[in-house]
Amino acid sequence: MLAKGATTIKKEDTKRRILTEALRLFAQRGYDAVSVEQIANAVGIKAPSLYKHFPSKQSIFDALFERTEHDFDEFLSGISVHVGDAGGDMPVFGSMEADMLAGRFREMMCYLLHDEYVSSFRRMMTIEQFRSPRLSALYTDRYIGKLMDYHTEMFSKLAEAGVVDCGDPMAAAYMYCSPVPVLLGVCDRQPEKEAECLDILDRHVHLFVEKMKKRSAEEDKNGKVR
Repeated sequence: MLAKGATTIKKEDTKRRILTEALRLFAQRGYDAVSVEQIANAVGIKAPSLYKHFPSKQSIFDALFERTEHDFDEFLSGISVHVGDAGGDMPVFGSMEADMLAGRFREMMCYLLHDEYVSSFRRMMTIEQFRSPRLSALYTDRYIGKLMDYHTEMFSKLAEAGVVDCGDPMAAAYMYCSPVPVLLGVCDRQPEKEAECLDILDRHVHLFVEKMKKRSAEEDKNGKVR
């Protein structure tokens, strides 16, 4: 008989394998196309055994969503992107230093492409966005909405501080962030283009910063008060 601690470890290991195999299947076929029985078979257990760990396929999805959301937020915090606290990141972004910003964007894109859980979850959501209104809304909120809100607030604060004069903070946020989902899609379809896409992203950030800061510099030269 297994000791209580060993039983707990085995149970947690089975849960991890269920999540890993479920995500792999969801990313390949889409959420709706995968059954609980197929997940159980991939893990090497029977469906009734799977229900001891997760009461439904929805609960498996919820666990995956919670994990990837936590991991993504933790990653963003590591590169000083605290979604929901743009004001707290002002000391980092206030300089509008192109190399630094390009480096953070590059790190984010590589993370979205190569982190096993996050990349598979993103691929699954890409498939399901056209099949499920609920998952479509989740996809928009996670990969577009939150980052747009964050950067809109950031550019608004940068404008208030006199660092840039973007005119329309929301439009600036979309201009700044829009290449990321486009280039991610290219890399998903043609992985061999990753280096090229990262180079395009780098050039985009440098051009964006140049234009934003150039307008402010020109206003300084003309003696205008921002």
